[in-house]
Amino acid sequence: MSKEYFINEISRRIWDTKYRHREAGAIRDATIEDSWRRIAHALAAVEPADRSGWEQRFYDVLEGFRFLPGGRIQAGAGSGNRVTLFNCFVMGTIEDSLDGIFEALKEGALTMQQGGGVGYDFSTLRPQGEIAHQVGVIASGPVSFMRIWDSMCGTILSTGARRGAMMATLRCDHPDIEDFIAVKHDPRELRHFNLSVLVSDAFIEAIRADAEWPLVFPLHAREPRDGGEIVERVWSGGLAPRACRVYKRVSARALWDRIMRATYDYAEPGVIFIDRINRLNNLWYAEHISATNPCGEIPLPPYGACDLGSINLTQFVRDPFGPGAHLDLDAVAATAAVATRMLDNVTDATRFPLDRQAQTARSERRIGLGLTGLADAFVMLGMRYGGPESLAFGAEVMRRICHGAYRASIALAREKGAFPLFDRDKYLAGEFIRSLPDDIRDGIARDGIRNSHLTAIAPTGTISLLANNVSSGLEPVFRHEYQRKLREADGSLSTHRVSDYACRLYAERGGRGLPPAFVDVGDIAPTVHLDVQAALQPFVDNAISKTVNVPADFPFAEFRALYDYAYDRGLKGCTTFRPNPVTGEVLSAGAADTESVHCCSVEREAD
Repeated sequence: MSKEYFINEISRRIWDTKYRHREAGAIRDATIEDSWRRIAHALAAVEPADRSGWEQRFYDVLEGFRFLPGGRIQAGAGSGNRVTLFNCFVMGTIEDSLDGIFEALKEGALTMQQGGGVGYDFSTLRPQGEIAHQVGVIASGPVSFMRIWDSMCGTILSTGARRGAMMATLRCDHPDIEDFIAVKHDPRELRHFNLSVLVSDAFIEAIRADAEWPLVFPLHAREPRDGGEIVERVWSGGLAPRACRVYKRVSARALWDRIMRATYDYAEPGVIFIDRINRLNNLWYAEHISATNPCGEIPLPPYGACDLGSINLTQFVRDPFGPGAHLDLDAVAATAAVATRMLDNVTDATRFPLDRQAQTARSERRIGLGLTGLADAFVMLGMRYGGPESLAFGAEVMRRICHGAYRASIALAREKGAFPLFDRDKYLAGEFIRSLPDDIRDGIARDGIRNSHLTAIAPTGTISLLANNVSSGLEPVFRHEYQRKLREADGSLSTHRVSDYACRLYAERGGRGLPPAFVDVGDIAPTVHLDVQAALQPFVDNAISKTVNVPADFPFAEFRALYDYAYDRGLKGCTTFRPNPVTGEVLSAGAADTESVHCCSVEREAD
């Protein structure tokens, strides 16, 4: 008889509506075990030997929601459907021509049709009002073209494709940055986009020095160089410096305050510390990054892709709430090793919407192994989220995952070969790689490494709900109990009351009230969110998706200071959310609205 793995109805409904395999309307996955077996079989099928043995090992880490592959893997692996197993992509550099723009639009539509979210850097498009010299017309600017992408996304979704998301980035020195900052003040604008500003180290220095900041754009081949100030910049889409015309100079602090005020009032744009991302990129020698996937945990080069999975820490807590409560770190590390092989196999098992996506993914074999259920694990272990003990412990957990994944990837390289872009000396010179233990660096020098990148912490809203509503990613628990709306297969909405996994387990074990270490998001200061993110960041070679919840009455000056704090703590980006009239709340204690206009809520993972 099949074991009952679901402890609440909404988790079963999530499986049934999102991840249960059907063929021509007929159910193929009779139970969740069938889904795990389907995934394990599909990913083991690419193994050159011992496929049945690897299938069993893969099944063992999937069973009981110990390892949660990304939603596209769970829905598509072994289904035979023409879909991608990669959750999200960064699309190619947008060529600054009408042909180039609409080719990029087409590629985005094809990717979203197969289930992938997309990220774009619009910095390559000339600013509004500039003459397009080849055809003699006036450019309308990147924001105007973003509206076309927004309409495309809405159209794709209307065909029945899964709920999608897009990320748009723009450089902090692009002449249209002020329009980009302000566009989502209108609640009707760009609702399918998340927006982030690419903030450079030079911009931060200019802010702190109260200096002027030039807004610039590269000169075109036919554009005369006389009659204006010219500076050199490494621009999006290339590695070499380019001559750029200065359009105007603004106060760096005034521009920063406009970004901060927009984020305070409307929850966007987010901020990406792009120079830090490129400096810490393991492939610093082969690519320049200027965009991320829609939720920001994977900075990617043009045509890069996300291959994600999360270890569910709640399933490794022994004697929860008891005097001997502890996390089985050895089991976590062992699971990380198996999960690394599974995610590596996804690259070979998946379809790709575009050939160039396949080429990029196979040349890097980039994966993003992370964790979920961290806050619930803290509760089960008697640690307060964000307290000194939890910060040290969270760092140790992520260290074990990171180093376990790297060691597994070295073993894979010895068995199957290193990723094609691997250059031993340059790779070992990378800043992140230099921080790894000597045995890992020695292994890379000796055997190479299978995957260019290995760790990321993604938002896991839907797959964590599938796993009986464990806390999402490294986020704190939202509430111990609340209502949630779920979109059913027929498009209707159903409402479910859900309880936090750790709180429910505590009650089942005879606990009264809430667990002693329980805190929810309302109990946590905004800086504590950043402390948790900073504690784990040294062991994440991609990035971390984290939303810093800010109360509605939080003073603007303190809000602004959060971003300085994030930069000084070494983070790769910062995303805050303060309830406001345009985006409302991410979730509410009442029925959470899945139609929220904020497309990067805790609901918005690449599910």
